[in-house]
Parts: sequence; structure tokens; C-alpha cells
Amino acid sequence: MNKIIEPINRFVKSSNSGSFLLLFATVLALIIANSPWNTLYHNLLKSEFTLGFLEKGFELTEPFYLWINDGLMAIFFFHVGLEIKREILDGELSSIYKASLPVLAALGGVLVPIVIYFLTIPNPDLSKGWGVPMATDIAFSLGILKLLGKRVPLGLKVFLTAFAIVDDLAAVIVIGVFYATDINLMLLLYSAIILVFMVFLGMKKYFSKFIFFPLSVVVWILFLKSGIHPTIAGVLLAFTIPATRTTTLDRFFEKIKVSVQRFTEERDHVKTHHILKQEHVHAAYAIRMASVHINSPLQKIEHDLHPWIVYFIMPVFAFANAGVTISSGTEIDFGVALPIALALVIGKFVGISVASWLAVSTKIAHLPKGVNFKQILGAALLGGLGFTMSLFIANLAFTDAVLLSSAKVGILSGSLISGVLGYWVIRSLVKKKDTLSI
Repeated sequence: MNKIIEPINRFVKSSNSGSFLLLFATVLALIIANSPWNTLYHNLLKSEFTLGFLEKGFELTEPFYLWINDGLMAIFFFHVGLEIKREILDGELSSIYKASLPVLAALGGVLVPIVIYFLTIPNPDLSKGWGVPMATDIAFSLGILKLLGKRVPLGLKVFLTAFAIVDDLAAVIVIGVFYATDINLMLLLYSAIILVFMVFLGMKKYFSKFIFFPLSVVVWILFLKSGIHPTIAGVLLAFTIPATRTTTLDRFFEKIKVSVQRFTEERDHVKTHHILKQEHVHAAYAIRMASVHINSPLQKIEHDLHPWIVYFIMPVFAFANAGVTISSGTEIDFGVALPIALALVIGKFVGISVASWLAVSTKIAHLPKGVNFKQILGAALLGGLGFTMSLFIANLAFTDAVLLSSAKVGILSGSLISGVLGYWVIRSLVKKKDTLSI
């Protein structure tokens, strides 16, 4: 049994496992969508599922793919919101000095792809897809860097993570402002009242999952019915989570010290007996509870959600959205596919690298420690890995099946090219040394 379980444990603990699983789900979706099972695949995604209380007249009926895109992805965006809040409070976005380079790089990586998309679309009617090439897929881009191991400077990983988070924030704003339809202001007012109440609780350093999660479901439903995409609710809810600890470090150390002392006083007994004494059981429990409370609710939820995001939500989303059927009879509108691919490959690279160069040259920002500008160029290429967020925005931008499939072709091809080029460039720069000087 251990021979079976141990490889699985090693895979899950691997920093690259999430990226491999996401890639596997994408390839599997493409294979099934271009196999004799493609009808079953598409019918499954269009099958309607109902949640609610039929006898009380409350129910939500949505196709399976919308439960994924509106429901599971709201949790994904909630996690993104937690990451953004953490970085703003105590991370790479916590000061102008720290944030200047990734923010300006992200700004260039957002604006230039949009410009290239508008310049290359043959028909103004396709302009609604301008938001598709904006964002960077953090999981895939960081996964590629991790494939290169410790040879990649830590500063480059931090830079890529920071500008990808800012990219995601820009994408969230775009989704909320430009892809909203038939807005119901009254429902938004109700959700705003609940959010303000939750912010008030957070300011009082109070957090209870028995209050937070039911209210979150209500806010999600209100957003779903209001015309604003419900994933925006996920981001806003994340900002209501308290980021302060419920205990002090002194109290934490004192509890740990007392509990550990109970074990050391009877070290011989603990060594020779598998069944602990009751006071040792209480001591172990006290250590566990102290360890829980030393984390803020924000960090604890982010940590607890991470495996669900990486190993379930993102692969399921990829499987449901990456399945493009391509055959001799398939209609692909290259007026959509090509501009998206160009915007991801060229737009992201030019936008991120030029903005970074200008920021460093004008001394507005500085390069991360141990990173040179050639490595920034490699990270800029990896910025073209739009994938998850690009697929998500494409679903909002295009309702026509042909245009949506064409957009997915552009996203997949552009992301693949960007990923391969970025990996090759960075690998060629770090293969001889662990780090390169500026």
C-alpha cells in the first residue's frame, strides 16, 4: 500500500503538481472534445442542475458549466482577493517603493495587449474581446519557473507573482465594470449593506465562519441576480476578512512553552508508551490550538483554500472551458483567434518589458536583488500565459459559439507559445549559474 500512496504524496507535495494537473485537465479536455465522446462532453456541460428549496419556492437552475464559471470561480476569485489583500498589507504591494516595478510592469502588460488587440481585429464588432489578453495565469507561469528549480533567482519569482496579482486585480475591475449587464441597483444595495456589516465585524477583529459563510452565499446570490458577475462578490468578500491575529506572540510562546514542558518532564514515559497520558493529550491539543490562533483569519483561510483551488477548482475550470472541437469542418474565426494570440505573445512581452525598462531607467523602481534585465524579458514572456483568466473573460465577452471557440484557440496557442519561449529564455540565462548579478 505504501508503494502506491508514497508517489501520490510526493506528487501532491511537489510545488509543480498543481501546474501539471492543470495542464493534464487542459489536454484531457482537448482530447475528449476532439474524440467520439465530444457530444457527451458538451451535453454534460450544458446539462442543467438545480440547487435550492423547491417546497419554499427558492431555487437556482443553471447549466453545469455556469455552476463552474459562476460558482467555483467565485471561490477562486475569493482566493485571489485574499492574495491581493495580503500583498497590499504586508507584501510586495505594501509600499510605493516595493510596488512600483510590478505595478508599472502590470500596467504595461495590460495596456499594450489591449492596443494590439484593437489594432489587429478586422471588425469593430469583435472589440468586446479586448479584455481577454489582459491577465497572467499565476499557476502556469510560476509552475514553469519552478521547473527550473533553485537556479531561478527568488527575486524573479517574487516579481512575476507580484505583477500577475496586479494583472488579476485589473482583470477583476474590468469584469466588474465592463462585462456587467442589466444592473439591478436595489440588489447591489442589499449586498453592499451586508458587505459593510462584514467589514464592520472585521474592523472589530471578529470572525466566525458560521456568520461569514452564510452571508457570503447571500452576497453571491445577490450579485448573481444583480447583473454584476458573481465572481466580483468573491473578491469583495475577501477584503472583509480580518488580517489581524487573535492572540499575541508572547501569549503564543507562553502556551507553547507550558505545553512542551509537560512532555519534557516525562520524556521517558512519552518515549516508551504509544498511549499518552491525559495531560499530554491536552498539551498536544493546546499546541495545535495555539498554532491555529497565531495565524490571522486571512492567512488561515488562504492556506486552507489553496489545495482546493490548485487541485480541484482550476483543473475543473480548465476541463470545462478548454475543450475546443477542431476538425476539418470546424469554423475558426482567425479575426478573433489571431489578435488574441498576438496580444498575449507580443503585447504582454512588449508591455511588461518596456514598462519595466522605463521604470528602472528613470529610477522610479529598481530591479529585484539577483535579477538582471534579460531575466525580466523572460518573465515578460511568461506574462503571456493568460489561460485561466483569459478563458474566463472570453466566456463573458463572446456569446457566439464560433467566436468563443476561436477565442479559446487564440488563448491556448498564445499561452503555449509564451510559455515555451519564456521557459527557453530563462533556462538559457540561468543554466550556468544559480543566480546572475544585475
